[in-house]
Amino acid sequence: MASTQSPVDLPSRQSTLASNLSDDAVPDTDPSSAAGLLAERLSAWKHAVSYLEEYMEAMEKIHKAQAKEYEKALKAISRPLKEGHHFDQSLGGVAGFFENMRVNTQALINSNAETEKNIKGSVLPVLERLHKEIKHKTKELAHGAQKGAKDVEKARNTTQKHIELLGQNTASFEATGGKMAPHDDPYVLKRGVLHRLNHQVMEENNHRNDLIAVQNNFQTFEAHVINVIQQAMEAFNSFCGGQAEKVRALHSDMLGAAQRIPADFEWKAFINRSRSVLVDPSEDPRTVDSIAFPNMDHPSTKPLIEGSLERKSRNKLSWSYHTGYYVVTPSKFIHEFKDSDNFRKDPTPELSIYLPDAVIGAPNGEKFNIKGKDRSGTMSSKLTGHSELAFKAHSPAEAQKWFDIIRNVTGATGPMEPMSPTGSSGPTTPIIGGDEKKLEAAPAAPASAAAAAAGSGSSTAADHKAQEAGVVTGGEVVASPVAASPAADEKPAVAPAADVKPAVVGEPVVAPAVVPAVVPAAETKETKV
Repeated sequence: MASTQSPVDLPSRQSTLASNLSDDAVPDTDPSSAAGLLAERLSAWKHAVSYLEEYMEAMEKIHKAQAKEYEKALKAISRPLKEGHHFDQSLGGVAGFFENMRVNTQALINSNAETEKNIKGSVLPVLERLHKEIKHKTKELAHGAQKGAKDVEKARNTTQKHIELLGQNTASFEATGGKMAPHDDPYVLKRGVLHRLNHQVMEENNHRNDLIAVQNNFQTFEAHVINVIQQAMEAFNSFCGGQAEKVRALHSDMLGAAQRIPADFEWKAFINRSRSVLVDPSEDPRTVDSIAFPNMDHPSTKPLIEGSLERKSRNKLSWSYHTGYYVVTPSKFIHEFKDSDNFRKDPTPELSIYLPDAVIGAPNGEKFNIKGKDRSGTMSSKLTGHSELAFKAHSPAEAQKWFDIIRNVTGATGPMEPMSPTGSSGPTTPIIGGDEKKLEAAPAAPASAAAAAAGSGSSTAADHKAQEAGVVTGGEVVASPVAASPAADEKPAVAPAADVKPAVVGEPVVAPAVVPAVVPAAETKETKV
């Protein structure tokens, strides 16, 4: 008789399905959840490294762009300085400072370009390799743990089908009274469930072992990822930090070049270069007396006589005199100025008389007269026209000096008017005409006066002839007849000044006749005119 296996020898469900996942034959947990979580973590690391890669690429572009921006800055100072000759070209000055800036700016360009190359060649490749490692690890997880999770899921589905088949046949066993097909025997079906459950448990345990290995490897892998990131950042800091220190040093050098320029360096150099152009403070200031200009010594610029005279006001109601500065020029003008100052104001003549067209009276003491037209062009000259001006010098000798010079300028003279014994200060009679002045002959003297004049001394007749011929006789000593009178101080008879008329130009000038009194010859005196 065949022995039957005791139910005790059969594997118990609890011991067979002992698992950390679940006590049920088919747990409700997702076998791919752990593998999915690990895959998601790898994706997170991949994205972190990708962010770091993008940052490094941006920094690379920044340094590349910064190099170009520094090129623009270098271009701004690469041109020579405008008016650069004003700066000393040696080192230590402004020109040397700009040269230092050009060199340091070029160094900044090179530094940024070098940093860009280092980031591109030394930092980015490290992160790219790490990115590839994470992707490879993700593929390993997909082919390992995730594939095991699919196998576990497949085994669980198979077990679940056989458990459901066993349940169906156990339910029909009582209904049919145990009459069923051999392959539907619950006993056979139970053994099939155990077989498939055993295969499921083996798949679950294998998957579990794979996950434990992957989890343990993840710790090491993440440490490797962090280590690689640290290495990349160390390299980046080495390049960018070193470049930053170099930038700082270059900027400090530019600052030092500017600070080393002495405050007076450029000015002293400029003074030395432009000494021939700049004003020498040690030289004496210029004066008008030390300046020479063309024609300053031309004879026409030198006055024949100049000095201060007093002139009676042309206002007939005023008898006052005012002092002015008068000049007789080679151009035959007598000019009046307020003073002799050439600098305070423009020395424009306030009175200008062309002497050849004027009538000049002989001096009477310190006084003499000039009658003519004011040609100064002032408002006063337009209002007065021709007028007789009375001048007074400081002394008779000075008046005679002015008269002599004016007489030489006019080129024609007449006898001086005899001075009265009382020294009358009235205006003298004009007796000298200009070259272009038309003069009329004086009226004839009475017959008795003519007879008396004819009987006078030969010197008087000779003087008259000389005057008629236009010869200057006003300064000579002549015999002056005196009136016949018992009194010794009786005045001589003189023709009235109003009877003197200018003669036509070209005709001999006739001086007014002096009518002498009939006196004894012993009483005739000579008077110096």
